[in-house]
Amino acid sequence: MIIFKTLRWKNFLSTGNNWTKIDMEKFRSTLVVGHNGSGKSTILDALSFALFGRGHRNISKNQLVNTINGKNSLVEVEFSIGRSRFKIIRGIKPNVFEIWQDGTMMNQSSHAKEYQKVLEQNIIKLNHKSFHQIVVLGSSSFIPFMQLQASHRRGVIEDLLDINIFSKMNGIIKEKNSGLKERLRDTEYNLDLLKNKIESQKKYIRDITQINDDEVKVKRDQIDECNTEISELTNKTIKATVHITQHKHNVEKVYGELHNKREKLGQYKHEFGTQIKRVVKDAKFYEDNTHCPTCDQDILEDTRNTKLTESKDKAKELHDAISKVEQEATDNTTQLDTIEKDLEEVRAYENCVISHANTIKRLHKQIDGINKDIERLSAREGDLGQANTDLSTMRDDTEVIVEERGTINEEYAYNNVMGEMLKDTGIKTKVIKQYLPVINKLVNQYLQTLDFFVHFNLDENFQETIRSRHRDSFSYDSFSEGEKQRIDLALLFAWRMIAKMKNSVATNLLVLDETFDSSLDHDGVENLMKILNTLDGDTNVFVISHKGEILEGRFENKLEFKKPKNFSEISEMGLQSE
Repeated sequence: MIIFKTLRWKNFLSTGNNWTKIDMEKFRSTLVVGHNGSGKSTILDALSFALFGRGHRNISKNQLVNTINGKNSLVEVEFSIGRSRFKIIRGIKPNVFEIWQDGTMMNQSSHAKEYQKVLEQNIIKLNHKSFHQIVVLGSSSFIPFMQLQASHRRGVIEDLLDINIFSKMNGIIKEKNSGLKERLRDTEYNLDLLKNKIESQKKYIRDITQINDDEVKVKRDQIDECNTEISELTNKTIKATVHITQHKHNVEKVYGELHNKREKLGQYKHEFGTQIKRVVKDAKFYEDNTHCPTCDQDILEDTRNTKLTESKDKAKELHDAISKVEQEATDNTTQLDTIEKDLEEVRAYENCVISHANTIKRLHKQIDGINKDIERLSAREGDLGQANTDLSTMRDDTEVIVEERGTINEEYAYNNVMGEMLKDTGIKTKVIKQYLPVINKLVNQYLQTLDFFVHFNLDENFQETIRSRHRDSFSYDSFSEGEKQRIDLALLFAWRMIAKMKNSVATNLLVLDETFDSSLDHDGVENLMKILNTLDGDTNVFVISHKGEILEGRFENKLEFKKPKNFSEISEMGLQSE
């Protein structure tokens, strides 16, 4: 979880050369007031610039520098994640971008864009878009979730669920496959080139010797048949190996567990049998004796009857336990028989792998022998030693290239399978489907708290369905601005709750920018305050408003922005009385 601690800036927008500092952790709730243009929204712009290098509003980088002083614009934000404390320093004129962790500045050797990736992907795990969906609501430049395109909606939810790593992995796989395609083209070219060379060499050998052509041809056909058989056996070996890999470990594990269970059941049966013997012995004692041989006293009849009854009950209990154990042992034996059959199947596959390997080895030896025969036959007429050596080398090179091609194709096919799994329709969609019911439930709970009684539902394509109590269907755009704002608020709080559940992009900071000033009526204001007052103790809420009079006394702290002499200033009122 990101705990924002302090934010300060100078020579930034309407702020002059003196530092303006805000403690973002001290108070659970802070009201930020001031006239229009006094600098209230500078808080958001400064925070956004420090984290992402651009303002919250649509303001160019150069326009962020105070126009009067014109230089030395600096923003610093401090936050903690776990036990680590971070400080981000970013400036304009001159450009400054520093990331400090626990008092040590991180390496700046990489390009600024890469430095920014480290900050977003490895540290805060937030981008500009997701930050403004989870932390901020109500600003005029803010685009609510419901107004985003489907792809951007997906991006927000992927960030929340911390599954965008799958997209990155898919990108890496695509890059690998692009390289594999290039290697495959080169391999095919080299293979064709070698095949042409081999054919030329064969023709050369046939031209200089006319004898034994048919026999040599037969030998070469035999080699081709052997290579075909090797290829088929190799494919069978791969399939058998895959089957062994998928089943052997699980089958052996289950077999071991069942075997151990059988031993334990035998122990239980033995123990119960011993106990029965002891009980029978005790019962026989009381049946045969009316006088205690140890204490030399008579045994009362009631005592004998009680002991005999207890012994019979205990014996029945033990017999029942033995029956149960015997039944479990029978079931266990049945399961063991089944598992043993599975083991036999796995062993059969293993034997197939060994058999195929031996056959392939034999075929390779056969090929070697045939090649030697060919060399011997060709050498009968003329000196073809070098020609045959060159041909053999070419064939070896061909085998190497064919093997390389096979390896590339296997890797390419594997990457394709992984790519299918990592696509939006694969693993990510499965994860999203699991969380959609939770998301919809949270949104509807917050809508009810805001006295907006509709049923809101997001589907796996991130399209909304909104129904009234009477099952009438609505779209987001069909609602009034106040109703839209209630939906936006419900989504914001739902995103924050999901982020906290996942511990992915959770943060203590929540900023409502003029949310209370726009479309909320009196009941809406009260309901929103109800939600804010029930937030966890680790949430620090900043409410920016130019209508502070309707919110007076409702917040722990109050910041007032003023702009005397063209520079924004801030005053802190401290704790407010309820």
